[in-house]
Amino acid sequence: MNGRERELIAVLEREHRLSEAEYAELIRGRDEEAAALLAERASELRRSVFGDTVYLRGLIEISSICRNNCLYCGIRRDNRQAERYRLTKEEILSCADEGYTLGFRTFVLQGGEDLFFTDEILCGIVSALKERHPDCAVTLSMGERRRESYQALFDAGADRYLLRHETADDAHYAKLHPEEMSFENRMRCLRELKDIGYQVGCGFMVGSPFQTAETLAKDLKFIETFRPEMCGIGPFIPHRNTPFRDETPGTLELTLFLLSVIRLILPEVLLPATTALGTIHPRGRELGILAGANVVMPNLSPVVVRKKYELYDNKICTGEESAQCVDCLAARLDAIGCHPAVDRGDAPGFAALRREAAT
Repeated sequence: MNGRERELIAVLEREHRLSEAEYAELIRGRDEEAAALLAERASELRRSVFGDTVYLRGLIEISSICRNNCLYCGIRRDNRQAERYRLTKEEILSCADEGYTLGFRTFVLQGGEDLFFTDEILCGIVSALKERHPDCAVTLSMGERRRESYQALFDAGADRYLLRHETADDAHYAKLHPEEMSFENRMRCLRELKDIGYQVGCGFMVGSPFQTAETLAKDLKFIETFRPEMCGIGPFIPHRNTPFRDETPGTLELTLFLLSVIRLILPEVLLPATTALGTIHPRGRELGILAGANVVMPNLSPVVVRKKYELYDNKICTGEESAQCVDCLAARLDAIGCHPAVDRGDAPGFAALRREAAT
């Protein structure tokens, strides 16, 4: 690490921002020493804000049916080999009930853009879940919808919405998606979600095809200025039945480096150590937490459908029962000096607003 990298890290730690050109310079000039320093600073910052708590979110993958044809995704519309399923309302609520018994107080409903889930149906699921478990947070990750749809879901009780922006470079976006999808619409959705009042999550794949230090710099600048409450990044992993099947996967090294950078940009962000990170390395999620992450999402979906929700090849934890998954993660966290928390775990700013509203 030369003096310039050390200087950029010091500025980032102090001011929580760099110029777009400086982000690109930091990425291009990174080495093991710079990564170690970033991870140390990011981990210290995580502990100063959250202590040694790592939040567990109960993930329920509700449908592998998707109208979109994203070039990187295993459940893309044109993948005729994909095994499709759709959970019923009763099955979703049963997963949440089991998760509640295990101690979860946040549930993430994630799925492809399945047109079956109209506003009426999805609002009914959200409101029923909140009625059964009013002390829980509901996070949705159901893709691009109309503003009126986002508003209806928010009014039904949804607290958070995850929508990865995938890239903040419009030309890069076009190389990852079919013509009918647009960068402008993705950005519109994110702006409207924030305007409505959701805790919003964005994010991107690390090492996606055609990605450069410059496109990553745009991602970091977008995260800096948009200021999401959550940010999900994970390595790109090819799926055998997509146009990107032969592309090079993203790396553990760069993913960890960027997790640390994002923690220094947004000290209070909820930052997952993703399943994809655990897929490319046996200790990927633990290493993610040591690099600054503070969220993991055990899978509460029925075991019989987990292998069917295959966004990328070789996804881990597809055969474990929910309780097994939680016990395994708790032991892994304990081994790195952290402990799991299964409460709502709102972003600190939103938690303060909730306390204020309660009084």
